[in-house]
Amino acid sequence: MTTLLNPQQLPDAESLLSILANELITYLKPNTAIVGIHSGGAWIAEQLTPLLRQSSPEHDLTLGVLDSSFYRDDYNQRGLHAETRPSQIPFDVEGKHILLIDDVFYTGRTIRAAMNELFDYGRPASITLAVLVNRGGRELPICPQIAALELEVPQHQKLQLSRDGNNRLHFTLEENA
Repeated sequence: MTTLLNPQQLPDAESLLSILANELITYLKPNTAIVGIHSGGAWIAEQLTPLLRQSSPEHDLTLGVLDSSFYRDDYNQRGLHAETRPSQIPFDVEGKHILLIDDVFYTGRTIRAAMNELFDYGRPASITLAVLVNRGGRELPICPQIAALELEVPQHQKLQLSRDGNNRLHFTLEENA
């Protein structure tokens, strides 16, 4: 793992998006759906879907978005974010091969919550977790199958994905509260 020391060493999110798209092509199967986790994972999924459709037009990819806030085991401490939106899964999850997309993997708690919510929609055939960055710090026996970058981030810092007015993705480094 590479260690992140300062904001000048932040990875280029747009470059990582291309790497992730290339790696995901081999995971496409008939009956595949892409589900982004609100908010960063949803932004990535929105940009990945047309890239994957273009690379693999024989697959009819559908896109959904999860906001798993209510499913988190730390909901009482975190509460709702101001930008919370209801999940939008416009397809039958039953029997689908789900590509679950998130921005930064850390403890695994967001992924656990997202999988719990997905199973409320039905039983998928499989779930493949893909992230832009795996920052280490796993607390649950969950890890991404695909990470565009493995990057060690000190515990006192948070790697945050943001999106500008032109829908370009950028990373910022913040101190944990």
